Amino acid sequence: MTRAVEAAIHLCRANDIRAGTAPVGARLLIDWLWPRGIAKDDLPIDTGPENVTMRLSLRKWFGFGHVRRVDFGSRYLHELRAVPEAEDVGLDWCRKGAMTLIYAAIHTQHIHALVLRNHFAARLAVDPSQ
Repeated sequence: MTRAVEAAIHLCRANDIRAGTAPVGARLLIDWLWPRGIAKDDLPIDTGPENVTMRLSLRKWFGFGHVRRVDFGSRYLHELRAVPEAEDVGLDWCRKGAMTLIYAAIHTQHIHALVLRNHFAARLAVDPSQ
């Protein structure tokens, strides 16, 4: 993964945008549920590819258990690979320029946004046109 590709894919909590942080480039909401307490007018997004979000079963499995965090990334990637058309949508947005993956989680570590950013960056580093 190259730093340039990774740097072009930004992460931002939905509540941080509401507080005044401006997302860079295309804005993709990557959560299954709309962020709690935020009006749709307060969160400008370009798209929200539903199938790049975690399935409810994975969210429940993950919970907030520290033991499961090691397996979480591989399970999430397995879900992503099962829906290649959704993955392609995200990669297409990446190829157009900078983008911000918007998520609603409180925590900023061990989240699906990091896994997704790293996955997109790795795919683009191997073959930017793929």
